[in-house]
Amino acid sequence: MVQAYILVQTEVGKAADVARQIAGIAGVTQAEDVTGPYDVIVRAQAENVDELGKLVAAQIQAVEGITRTLTCPVVHI
Repeated sequence: MVQAYILVQTEVGKAADVARQIAGIAGVTQAEDVTGPYDVIVRAQAENVDELGKLVAAQIQAVEGITRTLTCPVVHI
């Protein structure tokens, strides 16, 4: 299982709506609107890195109002 944080920038005033929409996507375990350089922080999981990439590119980035994402896979050192 691969887990990641996805940092999301949105159009002005869209953070809460984007977070709500993302929270309903399968594989997303948490989506919170926040303040700072990013507007939404998402915690997601997938079976492998390829599936994580598909989740981000095909589903999360398809949500209207998103302008940019940064995916940060969780590592256990």
